[in-house]
Amino acid sequence: MIVIRPMRVVSGPIGRERVHFEAPPAGRVDSEMGTFLDWFNNSHTDWVTKAGVAHLWFVTIHPFDDGNGRLARAISDMALTRAEDTPQRFYSMSSQIRAERKDYYRALEDTQRGSLDITMWLEWFMGCARRAVIGAENTLSSVLAKARFWRNIQSVPVNDRQRKILNLLLGDFKGNLTTAKWAMIAKCSHDTALRDITGLIDDGVLKHGPAGGRSTTYHLETDKLL
Repeated sequence: MIVIRPMRVVSGPIGRERVHFEAPPAGRVDSEMGTFLDWFNNSHTDWVTKAGVAHLWFVTIHPFDDGNGRLARAISDMALTRAEDTPQRFYSMSSQIRAERKDYYRALEDTQRGSLDITMWLEWFMGCARRAVIGAENTLSSVLAKARFWRNIQSVPVNDRQRKILNLLLGDFKGNLTTAKWAMIAKCSHDTALRDITGLIDDGVLKHGPAGGRSTTYHLETDKLL
């Protein structure tokens, strides 16, 4: 049986710290770590489940004054690497936990205050791992799409202003691109922006939107993204 004992984890700015857990007495740390390491190295628990249990167990023992969270995240990543049996991983559980820090502390605290049943913690941990994978897949897809785009237009002469705007369009550009927005972002005159845009339209990189006149917008040619 895995026994989750009290520890002390503090978060928040100085003067307004919040105590989440109380650490076990220092005299028990060696024994607790010995039990933990024996389980981690010798149990037949699958590595994905082991990653979640090990993270919780290690951070509960809280063997160091500082850095316990970082080490727990590293242990999780190591266990997940062993689960995949590959030296290459394209997602980071550690980064995802940092991104979900508030929910992470809440899941720890709720588990600590409950019984020895850590199902809720494992459900949160597995969900966090899934979100880490999905986020990495989305990032990788975006990187590959950018690479395909620039490969497809490698013969097109592109100046620094055009390159900057095209990269924005390939990313999280908000709204529609207009000549005025181009001039503002590229810090150039309206006439220079229009020349930049017209050149890319002539080269088949950009196309006009459905509206005309002052409402004219510009979009990437979709065939350049394939």
